[in-house]
Amino acid sequence: MADNNTVKGGISVETSHIFPVIKKWLYSEKEIFLREIVSNACDAATKMKRLYSLGEVKDGNDSCYRVDVILDKSEKTLTVRDNGIGMTAAEVEKYICQIALSGALDFIQKYEGESEASNGIIGHFGLGFYSAFMVSDTVEVLTKSYTDAPAVRWTCSDAGEYEMNECDDRSERGTDIIMHLNSEGEEYLNAYKLKEVLNKYCSFMPIEIYFTDTEEADSEKEEAPINDTTPLWLKNPSECTKEEYIEFYHKVFNDFREPLFYIHLNVDYPLNFKGILYFPKLTHEYDSLEGQVKLYYNQVYVADNIKEVIPEFLLMLKGVLDCPELPLNVSRSYLQNSGYVGKISTHIVKKVADKINSMFNTEREEYEKLWREIKTFVEYGAMRDRKFFERVIPSVIWEKTAGGYVTLDEYLEAAKEKHENIVYYASDKVSQTQYISMFEAQGLDVVLLDSIIDTQFVSLVEAEKKVKFVRIDSDVAAALKGDDKAEEMPEIAELFKRVSASEKLEVKFESLKDASIPVMINVSEETRRMNDMMRMYRLSAGDASLPEMPDDMTLVVNSSNSLVARLKAIVGEGDTEKAESIARQMYSLALLSQRPLSADELKSFLSQSYAVLEKL
Repeated sequence: MADNNTVKGGISVETSHIFPVIKKWLYSEKEIFLREIVSNACDAATKMKRLYSLGEVKDGNDSCYRVDVILDKSEKTLTVRDNGIGMTAAEVEKYICQIALSGALDFIQKYEGESEASNGIIGHFGLGFYSAFMVSDTVEVLTKSYTDAPAVRWTCSDAGEYEMNECDDRSERGTDIIMHLNSEGEEYLNAYKLKEVLNKYCSFMPIEIYFTDTEEADSEKEEAPINDTTPLWLKNPSECTKEEYIEFYHKVFNDFREPLFYIHLNVDYPLNFKGILYFPKLTHEYDSLEGQVKLYYNQVYVADNIKEVIPEFLLMLKGVLDCPELPLNVSRSYLQNSGYVGKISTHIVKKVADKINSMFNTEREEYEKLWREIKTFVEYGAMRDRKFFERVIPSVIWEKTAGGYVTLDEYLEAAKEKHENIVYYASDKVSQTQYISMFEAQGLDVVLLDSIIDTQFVSLVEAEKKVKFVRIDSDVAAALKGDDKAEEMPEIAELFKRVSASEKLEVKFESLKDASIPVMINVSEETRRMNDMMRMYRLSAGDASLPEMPDDMTLVVNSSNSLVARLKAIVGEGDTEKAESIARQMYSLALLSQRPLSADELKSFLSQSYAVLEKL
């Protein structure tokens, strides 16, 4: 039922109230004003070029389009000048005097159609111009339309009061935005600061941009644009050389090292975005966390590492992405939540996985050379993204302690006659060399997992691929056991418990194929993984006080070994001192082959070793 008291109307805004909000809150960073004004100038030139291509004008291709950024310290002004489409008095009144009416949006709707792409036109919201008031107390607009309309001068204070009149100060089409900088904008009277901002936001804008400092202007000096209007990502990948990719990488990221490899993204349908992603060269396991992916919108820099577009694990890379259909909010610094953005993210993940698989399948030798440097990225990405894991797991390779690499399927296929779905691994080739030798002597490959992230990654592989990873010193593999049944020796078990000073020490007897090894220590796989996780937490939290679980150790005594047989005889002879001396030395050597000794353990080991030498 209609309410007869209903009142309808439009919301009005007082200029004196909205201008202070614009000056303080329109953009998250003050320096963005220069990006907005320069991108508007580029739009003006792009519109003129488009009108010429549509046949709307006859003289739109008679000049070199350009944007000039002019610093005049004496006048405290910063001017952005273009030779683009210009404006009539009516257009100034419509698009400048009214906040949030976009000339770019009207142009697109009139000449491109709502279903067409913007053809490089950047602005959409009609607010960018007002960013000038973030640093100015007065802004002048001097403009002449490409039509026969007279030039117009528009002057406005930071209180929102303006004057507009026709003038004869400009005879050629285009627009000057003259910003009279206030106290908050004085830092932009510094030429170095301006160049820094221009380089950050405008390096790849589509119209040539020139910077002039009137104090240093030299008419004889050959000027050069500060930007590259045709960045590498816009080119067809088949037209780009390796040298160009590397040069672009050095230029954009100031990294003197060459990237490991790169992925050129050139997507037209059903999405529309381009870019280049680089895998940087790493010096240690955590270098990749310092990546940088720059996001552009029609060649205008927006921000670094926007996680809505770039999945978190891909932020470990370096690269550029240009998304001309990106739905940005008015500040262009944050993305709106949309299905389109999600599709871009998914497509990028697929392209990265495809590149890794392609290298594995077609350039395996080179791929293996790079694996140590990209392993952390691949493993971390697989843990963060289930689909990425599913795509790349066939191309994940494992380094063998004996040399070379093997995939999970290749490892299991080679070992299927010796055990079922078990991957044996070492975490340190030096300290675990005795164990490695035992496995390799029986024809068993051992893979090397020597980084912190490996523990978490193998847990994921175990869950997804129904396979078990076992460190070579955690249990005695069936393939290492001999055919003879191990002899139980209770008196030897008690002896080792006594010399180890640990009644909880588990002593286990096995008959090993390698009779040269008297004893060795096994540590529970579960305990070790828990301690690995605690070390990682301590590293990330910076808290060294977090405790470790006590090692759940088992001493394996090889009943086939001659020294063990001799020790049993000595115990039987009743020579307790000699038996304890030998057992203590055997236990210390077993510890030493499993892990570094503590300070007290090392001191005791050295003393007893010297004592043994004296007896000899």
